[in-house]
Amino acid sequence: MRGSVDGLGSSSPIGAMLPAVFADDDLAQRFVGGLDDVLAPMLNVLDCLDAYFTPSLAPEDFTRWLGTWVGAETDGTETEERLRAAVGAAAGLHRIRGTRRGLAEAIRLTFGAEAEITESGGTEWSARPYGPVPGERRPRLHVHLRLPHPTPADEHRLDTLVAAARPAHMPYTVQVTAAERTLER
Repeated sequence: MRGSVDGLGSSSPIGAMLPAVFADDDLAQRFVGGLDDVLAPMLNVLDCLDAYFTPSLAPEDFTRWLGTWVGAETDGTETEERLRAAVGAAAGLHRIRGTRRGLAEAIRLTFGAEAEITESGGTEWSARPYGPVPGERRPRLHVHLRLPHPTPADEHRLDTLVAAARPAHMPYTVQVTAAERTLER
């Protein structure tokens, strides 16, 4: 959390800006020195403001708050690395939201694993009207995620994520299973 930092110097000390008559006045210099201590953290934030809007550089609590601004798919349980990746990718994900690629990327950012996504749809263009409709007759979406150590919370998180990132008209199901482990020799 940001706040007062012991020994943080001001980038614009007030004492140096006082008229010359106060340059040697000990009381005036100590008084404005106290104001410098109070203002230094705010001036430091303003001096580094661009870093606060770069998820890889911003303080973690600010990055979490920034995630609410950009609509990042986070729930507060992710690691700092995944949080920063999700906030950094949020704007790009909004451009592909509702697509298979957008859903796959959101799942990868949240869980760090690739999901199997099967769907019924398809798209096609034809110059002739009443051509065959691509895909299956009924829309459906199924997401299968394999994790090393799945929990019921993972399935709930995946359900919430798919509900938010899928096409609005598409009924869906989710499944989380344990990933097959390979034996190392």
